[in-house]
Amino acid sequence: MLLLKAVILGIVEGLTEFLPVSSTGHLILAGDLLNFNDDRGKLFEIVVQSGAILAVCWEYRARILNVLLGLPRERAARRFALNVFVAFLPLAILGLLFGHAIKDHLFNAPTVATTFIVGGLIILWAERRRHQVRIVEVEDLRLGDAMKLGLAQACALIPGVSRSGATIIGGLFFGLSRRAATEFSFFLAIPTLLAATAYQLYKERALLSFDDIGMWVAGFIAAFISAFIAVRALLRYISTHDFTIFAWYRIAFGLVVFATWHFGLIAWSAS
Repeated sequence: MLLLKAVILGIVEGLTEFLPVSSTGHLILAGDLLNFNDDRGKLFEIVVQSGAILAVCWEYRARILNVLLGLPRERAARRFALNVFVAFLPLAILGLLFGHAIKDHLFNAPTVATTFIVGGLIILWAERRRHQVRIVEVEDLRLGDAMKLGLAQACALIPGVSRSGATIIGGLFFGLSRRAATEFSFFLAIPTLLAATAYQLYKERALLSFDDIGMWVAGFIAAFISAFIAVRALLRYISTHDFTIFAWYRIAFGLVVFATWHFGLIAWSAS
């Protein structure tokens, strides 16, 4: 039963990590439904992110390798790496300062439902405004653009906001093409999720147990496969569609969570 829960949560993580629907919000709610929301379950949710990270690294392995090999001699490679680093900093700094307080007070069903709905409305607004593209490719980003995207990503410290959604929709507001905003969100996920995973593993090292290896492996594989599918599907989807469908999904899902919480139909964890 524990392995089944691990696989389900791995699939949830992989499918939602790179879509603008909030993986954290889905994992909180899925953990509640599966009765796997204790400290051990919350640690698992962090660790299983590594499967999603590997999926995006594999999808972009050629570009990542070119950047790494080009760092000593190519200005474009150094600028790309610097942009990712600069965009990573806001969430890292704010997470260290306020992460504990946010987890204590905001990791609950009402907050997730609210941010799901508000996020959906913001996506609808972004899609209805005139979109002026000035940055077509990720490589065209400047440091100022990277910092703006990093600040947008930092909003995802609030559960339900969606790290990828904040970065992608923020990118649209800042003049990035859909593909550039989406790809930068993918690249930015690598240091962000790696740092979060390493930090939580160190912080919660007392909870680490050899007996949980099977559970972690099952969740890792499920997250890798589902994330790989989600990344490729999203890139194909945005070539001919906008993000409106994700907005309506967020709004509908948020309303369902609110209704089930308000009427006591499901015992969501709520402070």
